[in-house]
Amino acid sequence: MQLLHTMIRVGNLEKSIAFYTEVLGMKLLRKSDNEAYKYTLAFVGYGEESDGAAVIELTYNWGVDEYEMGTAFGHLAIAHPDIYALSKELKAAGANVVREPGPVLGGSTHIAFVEDPDGYKIELIQRDQMTNSIG
Repeated sequence: MQLLHTMIRVGNLEKSIAFYTEVLGMKLLRKSDNEAYKYTLAFVGYGEESDGAAVIELTYNWGVDEYEMGTAFGHLAIAHPDIYALSKELKAAGANVVREPGPVLGGSTHIAFVEDPDGYKIELIQRDQMTNSIG
């Protein structure tokens, strides 16, 4: 089996595409409208799905510009070699960094959090501190 994508509903598709592509540096992989059911899908990611990369499906239901976040969803996570520099770049680009880079509480891995235009949290993890262990 393979993880393909994570779907999130967005209130302004163009704003969300701009955030994920221009601010976070992903590519818009594909986009399609469904006239009959009034929604648009846009897939963004750092690599091609055909190469095994997991991507994000941005779903815009026409005419719906806001969603309740609920309490079950936590965050998306992205690894980066220097989350300190990245956080500065994201702030300069107008992104909302909601947790400054630093060690995770009770651990040593360095993380930060940024929010997308709909308020979804994205965890930035210092790549050299990632672990492959299960525990």
